[in-house]
Amino acid sequence: MSDATLNILGQDPDDFAVSIADQIESFIVAVTEVAKGEDPDSAVPFLLLEFSQLLLAGGRLGAYQDVLPDERYEPDLGPEPDVDELRERFAYLLEPVDVYSEVFDPYEPRKAPVAHRISDDVADVVADLRHGLAHYGAGRTAEALWWWQFSYFSNWGSTASATLRALQSLVAHVRLDQPLEALDGLDTDEDLAEDDLAEQAGRVMAEEIGARLGVRGNHAEPRL
Repeated sequence: MSDATLNILGQDPDDFAVSIADQIESFIVAVTEVAKGEDPDSAVPFLLLEFSQLLLAGGRLGAYQDVLPDERYEPDLGPEPDVDELRERFAYLLEPVDVYSEVFDPYEPRKAPVAHRISDDVADVVADLRHGLAHYGAGRTAEALWWWQFSYFSNWGSTASATLRALQSLVAHVRLDQPLEALDGLDTDEDLAEDDLAEQAGRVMAEEIGARLGVRGNHAEPRL
């Protein structure tokens, strides 16, 4: 086990909370700035960077000891901050590439692919993180850590991981000069049968994998 892991496992909860809160606040500030659309061409690379750094905080939370809140029931935080404006800004900013298909689940190989939106994912992750920040800002450090750790395992961790894979794929397509194939109308608003959704997503992934097998760097090679 590395020294870094041991340091996380044995770190003082208050110091650990300060470090995690700083990472989370930095992420929220950064994505809020990206959502303003002042540099749309850099939106996807910036999001790739920010989600990569956020998942470092998630990994630290996952490796940390189990956090127990001070109170049995969560204190009332009042109304949750609205994330709809953030969602709408990203939906507009990322419109051509907002919808993607999440097909990778290493422990449920037969699970049907699911359509996601990056704009929904960003808003959902920010909502989870802000919830913990509200506790942290009120001085409830243990409650904040418990919430961030719990919601990392139950929601925002998997959402952020899926988003990161989509963003990485987008950047890879651009840098490797591989045009994206259309998703044939695949959308989160459609009520598609599982077989139809799986067929659409599978076709897109097969085309993408085939393209990647045929290209290494910028040099064309025979397909396998």
